Amino acid sequence: MSTTTTDAPTTTPATAAVPTTMRAVVVHGPGDYRLEERPVPQPGRGELLLRTDAVGICASDLKCYHGAAKFWGDEHRPAWAEADRVPGHEFVGTVVAGDHTALAKRGVTLGDRIACEQIVPCWECRYCLEGAYWMCNVHDMFGFKGFDGAMAEYVLVPSGALTHPVDRALTAQVAAFAEPLSCAFHAVERGDIRFGDTVVIAGAGPIGLSAIAGARQKNPLRIIALDVVDDKLALARRVGADLTINIAHEDAVARVKELTDGYGADVYIEATGHPSAVPQGLALLRKLGTFVEYSVFKDAVSVDWSIISDDKELDVRGAHLGPHTWPAAIKLLESGTLPMDDICTHQFPLEDFQQALDLVGDSAGASVKVSIVPSLSAPTTSAPTTSAPTTSAPAASAPAASARD
Repeated sequence: MSTTTTDAPTTTPATAAVPTTMRAVVVHGPGDYRLEERPVPQPGRGELLLRTDAVGICASDLKCYHGAAKFWGDEHRPAWAEADRVPGHEFVGTVVAGDHTALAKRGVTLGDRIACEQIVPCWECRYCLEGAYWMCNVHDMFGFKGFDGAMAEYVLVPSGALTHPVDRALTAQVAAFAEPLSCAFHAVERGDIRFGDTVVIAGAGPIGLSAIAGARQKNPLRIIALDVVDDKLALARRVGADLTINIAHEDAVARVKELTDGYGADVYIEATGHPSAVPQGLALLRKLGTFVEYSVFKDAVSVDWSIISDDKELDVRGAHLGPHTWPAAIKLLESGTLPMDDICTHQFPLEDFQQALDLVGDSAGASVKVSIVPSLSAPTTSAPTTSAPTTSAPAASAPAASARD
């Protein structure tokens, strides 16, 4: 499916030779993703072509792969995701082609590295005109709808996309982590965290760890991380959590109330995507507390809404994408203060995309952040570039503190 414009390009600066075809993962429907040979997109007026440095795999990618109704529709809603689309919305790439208008607009030259925000706003709907571009009514998004993503050797950047420069000194998979980090920063902003707050973050996967890192910048009284994997909780402490609770062995609600004189947490950020994490948050929040929901759920969630209203008068807030937080997220990555080698655990070549998807779905917690790096060559053993185990169980419903992203 073409995503190029019909306008003829203006003069394109000279660049290293770009091939005419590329390897790309292509969506044919739920559970049917294939590695194919595709034409390399040709940038039109105002567009750029990137050579993909790395693309992260998010739990949303996995849920789309497994046919979640949010993406493919059901009796209550139409499909949003599109077939014949290259997936991958968490990416960073090197500029290899584009006209002078596109380069000047984005302040880049050939050879520069940029990250793209996930959404490609229409810039014409009510939300875009009000400045809330991340809630664009059309809601085209790389890899899902409207535009091909970056599980390919090259990716086209349309004129309406938002881009941010990223230091080439960062390893590719770390640079691509700007997307989940910026999303989590937005969730932290929605929590309106204050110095005296007790903040509980459910999940120590990529989004949860990123939320911990963002909350640490706000310096509340204490940050408590919840998960079911001890290794991830240890990583949460390195990222900035003051306390951790393994909810498989300890009652998180009782422990949080014990730490807060019986009141409960001030802010709860849900970053697991598991339905049980929602009533857990409602139970451990204090009256007049703030619940921030970031996850994408595969299954429906039912709760007692009277807790939100009559019992506690909670402030419940959603958080979507990462508006206005990308520069801060990239700055934190470039500072080198986060243990990114332990967060970006697995990198795969394009040929092993299925193995990468399966690893993200392994509820045993064998990985933290999984990425595809197209420049990698597939080894004969099809092992990722890590010493961690490469076999994984089929995707399953994870416990309440597994990662969303």
